Amino acid sequence: MKDKDLLDTMRHRMTMAVSAYSSSREDELDDLRFMAGSPDNNWQWPQDVLSTRGSVQGQTINARPCLTINKLPQHVKQVTNDQRQNRPSGKVIPANDDADVEVAAIYDGIVRHIEYMSDADVAYDTACENQVTYGEGYFRILTEYCDEDSFDQDLKIGRIRNSFSVYMDPMIQDPCGADAQWCFITEDITKDEYERSYPDAMPCTSIQQQGVGDQALSQWIAEDTIRIAEYFYVDYEKDELLQFPGEVTAFKGSMEAKQMQAMGFEPVRKRKVDRRKVMWVKTNGYEVLQESEWAGKYIPVIRVVGNEFEVDGEIHISGIVRNAKDAQRMYNYWVSQEAEMLALAPKAPFIGYGGQFEGYEHQWKTANTTNWPYLEVNPDVTDGAGSALPLPQRASPPLPQTGLIQAKMGASDDIKATTGQYDSALGQTSNERSGRAILARERQADTGTYHYVDNLARAVRYCTRQLVDMIPKIYDTRRVARIIGVDGETDMARIDPMQPEPVRKIEDENGVVLDKIYNPSVGKYDVVVTTGPSYMTKRQEAMDAMSQILQGNPNLWAVAGDLFVKNMDWPGADEMAERLRKTIDPAVLADQDEDPALQAAQQQMQAMGQEMEQMFQMLQDVNQSMEAQKLRIDEYNAETKRISAVSAGMDPAQVQEVVMQTMRDVMTAGDEQAQQAEQQRMMEMQQLQQMQQMQQPPPPTEAPMAQPAMPPGQGGL
Repeated sequence: MKDKDLLDTMRHRMTMAVSAYSSSREDELDDLRFMAGSPDNNWQWPQDVLSTRGSVQGQTINARPCLTINKLPQHVKQVTNDQRQNRPSGKVIPANDDADVEVAAIYDGIVRHIEYMSDADVAYDTACENQVTYGEGYFRILTEYCDEDSFDQDLKIGRIRNSFSVYMDPMIQDPCGADAQWCFITEDITKDEYERSYPDAMPCTSIQQQGVGDQALSQWIAEDTIRIAEYFYVDYEKDELLQFPGEVTAFKGSMEAKQMQAMGFEPVRKRKVDRRKVMWVKTNGYEVLQESEWAGKYIPVIRVVGNEFEVDGEIHISGIVRNAKDAQRMYNYWVSQEAEMLALAPKAPFIGYGGQFEGYEHQWKTANTTNWPYLEVNPDVTDGAGSALPLPQRASPPLPQTGLIQAKMGASDDIKATTGQYDSALGQTSNERSGRAILARERQADTGTYHYVDNLARAVRYCTRQLVDMIPKIYDTRRVARIIGVDGETDMARIDPMQPEPVRKIEDENGVVLDKIYNPSVGKYDVVVTTGPSYMTKRQEAMDAMSQILQGNPNLWAVAGDLFVKNMDWPGADEMAERLRKTIDPAVLADQDEDPALQAAQQQMQAMGQEMEQMFQMLQDVNQSMEAQKLRIDEYNAETKRISAVSAGMDPAQVQEVVMQTMRDVMTAGDEQAQQAEQQRMMEMQQLQQMQQMQQPPPPTEAPMAQPAMPPGQGGL
């Protein structure tokens, strides 16, 4: 029952789309056929006119020329080739506080890689050619597995060559189809191919039996082919959005809501919402062959529109060919009329007097087909007075009428006026003489057709917006993504959708950033579009401008010589630029955003920091030296006290022995400072010994030998 309702809705929408686009697409198909007209197919001539100018009953004697001088492809290529030289490109920008500029740059690199891998320029160019020619073009977004043995997917931008195979919701208001609720991409295949590709599907005969009496059957199955359609449609689910404290939002019943309620938080606000999802179905009109949910929130079909009008509820779309068709028909008619008049005019004959050609009739009759070296006449014919008659002369050839030439030139000017492109824009010489006047006329022509390029830029912006929406959903595992810079240089970026921050830096112990890991799912991002020359064109223009500047001031080679060589396109230019860069003053290569005074202050602070480190090291050395000296002094005092205590009960000979042993120990240690300290201590010991000797009483002396007492009165002098 679900599939039946789905198929009923699908067939009803298909019928509505065919009815809405039928009138406009008949004109679009005629525009495409007219632009592809050539002398071989005569598509630029109406059938009723051809029937009156062609052969009658196989007789071509009265047939009139029907020339086709198709000038419209040049006008179409003038717009499409300008678009190829100035390709629009989307640029990702942060849209809220959680977004990061570096992640936006990674988005840009991934988008450029997707465009490179899927040849997106082919899809863009095809859509642009269809848009300019008859008014509408399309391209799409696809998903493919990276390899046959991998579950990782990549995004692709696909080409839709036949725009008439796309049936988009006719109620859209956005020119790119951003608000479309459904869309079909159809393909007609043979019945044999259908049964081979879908062996389990309903056979064609069964479909025909079930569709008896169904007027919509002719849209899906024909005599030899059957239509297979990819059907995208938007489905909505009713849900309730909860807001918890801290402005945390989650849908009712989701894991996030359950976690917040488990933590004790209750929702402070509630509201009913319709959750949008895009579904994809592959069908033959009466059976669902495949079905799945699309990863993005937009229908992945991008519309590129030219001129769009809504008249009496009907959509009318056109390109640059529509208004130039009559002018081109008139140009073909006047060219054919001119050729017819010149072809039917008689050949210019030679005029002479009778008798002048006698004897030479054969040469004069074949003078227009044979290259005779000379022609002779009879000179004996006179005018009665005896003088020779003048030589034969050719009559003036017939010339085309002036009015015919003016009409042809007017038709050519009408083609230029209806397309908005004039002589200067087409590379032809006009009345402009100065370079400024020529540029102004070219700019005027670009203004007349700028809406085609601008509509393509809108489509590229919408495509990039879809890619930004899908990249976090496709790159949902840890992987290394390839990115391409604006200059074409490739690089790799590590993506981790599980980390909470948008950018995580991996640093070493010195704070040097070794690597960065990105999470594109954090934050919101939007897209702006830029249109201009490609990087290679800008590089060539930069080289020409720098060449002129360096020729006028050769001294600039010492400042910007590396940049000039780097923009050159020859082998070894990058290596030479790198060598020139090493010869430039480092002050010139410094970051221009930094103030020179700030740079000088930073250098001074670095020098002061180094000096402070040296002073700190010296202070540590001094402290260590003072501590060592203090330790030696304490050891010396302790030793001195020990010796004093020991020497208090020792005789001088023992004290001298202790001093000598200390001297031997000092000499054995070999430490100069210790030797000096010990020598000082030895000297003090010697002084102490001398003081002790001075404090001891003198030793007892022997009594002198007894002498006889002298008598009184006898004694010395």
